[in-house]
Amino acid sequence: MSERLPKVPRFTWSQVCARRLERHALSAPSATARPADIVGAMAGTHAQVLSAAELAIGLRISGATRVDVREALWSEQSLVKTFGQRGTVHLFPTRDLPLWVAAFRAVPEPKSSLPAHVRVTEEQAAEVVAAIGDALRDAELTIDELSEEVIRRTGPWAGDLVIPGFQGLWPRWRQVLHVAGLRGTLCFGPNRGRKVTYTNPARWLPSLPPADPRAALTHVVTSYLHAYGPSTPQRFAHWLNAPVRWASELFASLADELQPVEVEGTPAWVLADDTTMPDTPPRGLHLLPYFDGYAYRVGNQPPELLYPGRVGERVLPGNFQLLIVDGVVGGLWHQRRSGHKLDVTVESLVRLTAAQRDELEHRVARIGEILQAKPQLTFAPVTVGGHA
Repeated sequence: MSERLPKVPRFTWSQVCARRLERHALSAPSATARPADIVGAMAGTHAQVLSAAELAIGLRISGATRVDVREALWSEQSLVKTFGQRGTVHLFPTRDLPLWVAAFRAVPEPKSSLPAHVRVTEEQAAEVVAAIGDALRDAELTIDELSEEVIRRTGPWAGDLVIPGFQGLWPRWRQVLHVAGLRGTLCFGPNRGRKVTYTNPARWLPSLPPADPRAALTHVVTSYLHAYGPSTPQRFAHWLNAPVRWASELFASLADELQPVEVEGTPAWVLADDTTMPDTPPRGLHLLPYFDGYAYRVGNQPPELLYPGRVGERVLPGNFQLLIVDGVVGGLWHQRRSGHKLDVTVESLVRLTAAQRDELEHRVARIGEILQAKPQLTFAPVTVGGHA
């Protein structure tokens, strides 16, 4: 008599939405977590717009403000701002940086889209990464200051103005800037006035030990599935900017630590024994800042379910700040600051009840607390485009 196959847990998309809000401390902000705890639970926080990252973290901690995030970054140094998944700027818990660096090293590098006459060789890239790490070891440098140091340490070829950039051409070495972040030799320092600075994370982690690649990849998959599961290797590959075949092989190698599930008939994965789902469907309104909406939808239900009806037509073409209504996107919003005043415009694409409008007033007030401004809510179409 053949053995019975174990029953595959089955979930609804509504349960997945509720779980996502819960795991991201949105349905109930944490009363005890520190910014580094929240960033770790999110598997990194997108920080291309730092004020948006400050808001994203603040929304998840009761009573927190942007000051708490800034202190974690620049005073406590429990957070580090550097290049992460997809080559974009992220925040990571400093304690976990060796694991993330080792994992990024293990991901196959995508082919450069730059023309052959612009690209650097592997040897040149390694030389630039080493030069960046050396130049920043005891310093916080602006991009122009760092450029001078890199060119001095490598040679005139690194300074060739060949990369199309904002309002001109950038030197050849700049194509390696994000790679230095992924390799752990560069991170962001505090701004010098309006100028961004870079430094070496070894200043904060003098014993930055190289993590075991296997342990590092396990950490990243575990963090991802805890925050965004149920998900698939394909979605993980998109989130990490990795080849799908490589991601599929990685999931297969971790089969003993993962568990297959189904979400309304669609196969997916969670961590082994991590199948608990909230008992109630997603309820409430949330105003997610730039890029936080991307984090919410990673690994989530298909776009037609997460952006129902005309919402998708209005919101999907751009990177907008999202209004979440009962777990799905119900509109978009924008804020404009002038001194201590914060004008918040919400464009709801679904009909809101009186109670939901009251809840939205409370959400806007909380945003004002986090950003240390006096907010004013207006219901009107958002006329600005999505953030690049």
